[in-house]
Amino acid sequence: MNEIYLIGLGNPGKQYSKSRHNIGFLLLENLSKKYNSNFILKNKLKSSCSEFKINDLTYRLFLPNTFMNNSGDAVKAIIDWYKINLDQIFIIVDDKDLPLGKIRFRKKGSSGGHNGLKSIIEKLQTNQFNRIRIGIGSPKSVKGKNNFNTISHVLGNISLEENSILDKVYKKVIESLEQLNCKKEEYIINELNSFDKDHI
Repeated sequence: MNEIYLIGLGNPGKQYSKSRHNIGFLLLENLSKKYNSNFILKNKLKSSCSEFKINDLTYRLFLPNTFMNNSGDAVKAIIDWYKINLDQIFIIVDDKDLPLGKIRFRKKGSSGGHNGLKSIIEKLQTNQFNRIRIGIGSPKSVKGKNNFNTISHVLGNISLEENSILDKVYKKVIESLEQLNCKKEEYIINELNSFDKDHI
């Protein structure tokens, strides 16, 4: 494998740029910035794209412009255009069912109620693809207002306190992704899944 495809999920537009739901975008923006690579909109891929090399491995980064609920349209366009195997793609996504600061790398699985993952599974007709889920925690439930609370939490902006935790998470995920060409995937999966924000 000499190319990997990292697809961050989120919503385009300034009003969403600092929301918890846009963690996939935020992480890839951090990675792209580290390698002085800019995102350029490519309509045929329904995404903004960035590309660079680390050693002999080409990293292609994508921020879909389809809005979260139609993420599958962009992922399918990317796969069809590059004619790539599913094991070359890594979806980076927020997860309200994981505590803030936790990371989960899975090679398959259900959408877990996440509309972006649901759209990808529907479009690809499979749930067998890599996904890196980043915990955003869940809101405190208020009787009768659980659904509203969830939506406002997910689409709400990341606080300064949350941001300081997420900075550690981004750093860890980026370090792991940078090692994809020199370490076994199982090692990276274990590294991410055992990550503890309080012990670094």
